[in-house]
Amino acid sequence: MADNHQQVVFPVIGGSGEYSYSRNSAFQRNAIEAAKELINKAIAEKLDFNIFSSSKTFRVADLGCSEGPNTFVAVQNIVDGVVLKYQSQGLGSEQLPEFQVFSSDINSNDFNKLFASLPSERRYFANGVPGSFHGRLFPSGSLHFVHSSYSVQILSRVPKEVEDKNSPAWNKGRIHYSNASDEVFRAYEAQYFKDMESFLNARAKEIVHGGLMALIVPCCPNGTPHSEIFVNRAIELLGSCFMDLAKKGTISEEKVDSFNLPLFNAPFQQIEGVVKQNGCFSVEIVETIPQVKPQPKAFSSAMRVGMEGMTKDHFGDEFNLDDLFDLLRKKFEESFFSTFEPEKSVNLFVLLKRIANN
Repeated sequence: MADNHQQVVFPVIGGSGEYSYSRNSAFQRNAIEAAKELINKAIAEKLDFNIFSSSKTFRVADLGCSEGPNTFVAVQNIVDGVVLKYQSQGLGSEQLPEFQVFSSDINSNDFNKLFASLPSERRYFANGVPGSFHGRLFPSGSLHFVHSSYSVQILSRVPKEVEDKNSPAWNKGRIHYSNASDEVFRAYEAQYFKDMESFLNARAKEIVHGGLMALIVPCCPNGTPHSEIFVNRAIELLGSCFMDLAKKGTISEEKVDSFNLPLFNAPFQQIEGVVKQNGCFSVEIVETIPQVKPQPKAFSSAMRVGMEGMTKDHFGDEFNLDDLFDLLRKKFEESFFSTFEPEKSVNLFVLLKRIANN
């Protein structure tokens, strides 16, 4: 049975409106499309067909699928990569496996919207799996390829210390660990390590020995202070918008003090460290995915898609989100993007392989 693991609710905006995920996820889609050749390379060089020859069914899971359409691009890349490898070995279509694809996200995800937009010309059997990827989702040894993009940086919860007024890690006046105290950073870091260990332990049980897992993650370049990476600077600017509204009396400062985002963008050396400590996977491929400089309006809308749900839950439906994100867009336009440094805005493609010693 799946683990009853409670995950923080970090819902995106559904539907097809102006601020919906489907209309504001080009940032994520670009990275998934850029990773297509890396997926082909991973399958061509690292995947042994013997791991599923007995079942004749190749099972793929996309974790953090949201409502589409990006998940369909990701899984199609994987299916295409497997077909390409078969063809390169001179095998005919009659020898291809059947494909079963599992799209998974938290329970509140709109799976009806997801299924309604399934590609009609797909060559796989589609399934939805609600639940937190910090716990078990699938039977033991049932998956051959797991994919997750822009998801594992989401923590299962906000570290409890940063919400405790009596804790040295209380994060007063901020919504994130960027430029916060060492105590706040360590609390976030500890939560990240705990969550990644849970994530890897669950996948180790679900992925067959020799199976692959591809992660696309926003990453802090090794040696770069967390406060200088692009995404953390953007979140810090959003925090300043909250404080500006608090000073105007639009929201209470106390409400801002108790609002923190459950996100941690680790440097690769920490990702590699937790993988090695876990001992169930080997790191096979690590590649940087180029990132195009985003436009202020598009990026502020993308941030709204990911954060509107949490913001409404915390501040109430009466809080005017247009005021918040219009202010953020203006701050982006004034100076933020003029100092964009691509080398401090890194997305990594990380390929892990399930090893047989655990």
